[in-house]
Amino acid sequence: MNGKQALGNMLGGVMLAACAAFAAEPFTLSSPAFKDGTPLQKKNAGNNKANPNCVGDNVSPPLSWANPPVGTKSYALTMVDAEGRGGAGSIHWVGYGIPVSVNGFAEGEISKPSPNYVGGKGSAGLAFYSGPCTSPGAPHQGTTGLVGLFGSP
Repeated sequence: MNGKQALGNMLGGVMLAACAAFAAEPFTLSSPAFKDGTPLQKKNAGNNKANPNCVGDNVSPPLSWANPPVGTKSYALTMVDAEGRGGAGSIHWVGYGIPVSVNGFAEGEISKPSPNYVGGKGSAGLAFYSGPCTSPGAPHQGTTGLVGLFGSP
């Protein structure tokens, strides 16, 4: 099984959302580790030794964003595989309370707790990044969503 098959398209889809106000330029989220619709690298896959399908290094991909909506006070970011766990969905990371001064995360930064976010529990029960594992069948399409929040962080 190759890395592309193993990882599928975990972060292939990119979703951005904001309420009410818009920036002059589009609010963008990107990563040099993958392009929209392409597989994650093997190093970004989960590494659960109890699961023979988890063959990666569990290193979170680098992420960056630009042009937040006017009035943004903080961000929330999710990484989700809606097809994971047999269609029940798999949440690979939830981060919120991300200060407006933060405009991205370095490779591996969200693979552990950080003062730059509050971690919500994902499907693995962790409050930090837990990479996807290989599933039988076709690769999965994942979504990374970034939301600009206007209330207090």
